[in-house]
Amino acid sequence: MPCSLFISDLHLSDDTPAIESGLLAFLAREQAADALYILGNLFEAWVGDDDDAPLAQRIRDALAAYSAAGTALYILRGNRDFLLGEQFASDIGATLLDDYTTIDIAGEPTLLMHGDLLCTDDTDYLQFRAMVHDPNWQAAALSKPLDERRQLARQLRAMSADAASNKPEDIMDVNADAVDKALADAGVQRLIHGHTHRPARHNMAAGECIVLGDWGKTGWYLRAEGSTLSLEKFAL
Repeated sequence: MPCSLFISDLHLSDDTPAIESGLLAFLAREQAADALYILGNLFEAWVGDDDDAPLAQRIRDALAAYSAAGTALYILRGNRDFLLGEQFASDIGATLLDDYTTIDIAGEPTLLMHGDLLCTDDTDYLQFRAMVHDPNWQAAALSKPLDERRQLARQLRAMSADAASNKPEDIMDVNADAVDKALADAGVQRLIHGHTHRPARHNMAAGECIVLGDWGKTGWYLRAEGSTLSLEKFAL
């Protein structure tokens, strides 16, 4: 029976060894999966596909071994690892997905997103996102030495944390109308996304919205096996 797995928001860094260990254990348990979809924010920060940090190499090696063993691997950029590119995808044997990607899951066309584009009430963030996704901005950032990029990543994370602390929680959640519009525009009745760290399954006006959880003390994943979808968590 075909089995696809979906995860997001691991936010891997040198400060999260338990999450890294949890990912390795997850990959070892799920060797029989047909496909694994990583829907953004695999890393807390990504400074470019030439990152030579030990963490980056360990994750490259683990995911490359997982895909080489037979599981199809797909990855989507998040708001933290927006500089992730085709070279990293190639290194791990994965396909890099677009911000809006529609696939067939459990016999139904399904839209995959990271989820940040659905937070339309957070206009400051969307302006920032437009800036850092601009090809010229990215080219300029990637032309800097790795040490400068790492410093830039630290600055951006600090700015993000400061901004989030001054925003109402609901502004940083997805907008229901934006979800319905995304479903309608894609011509589907199911959406899977991460980003908000609020795992749940919601029945919306235009269809179902499945929100993946972030990894911390627990890990979260969506299992699509045959025609059954289950949102599951496990201790790390």
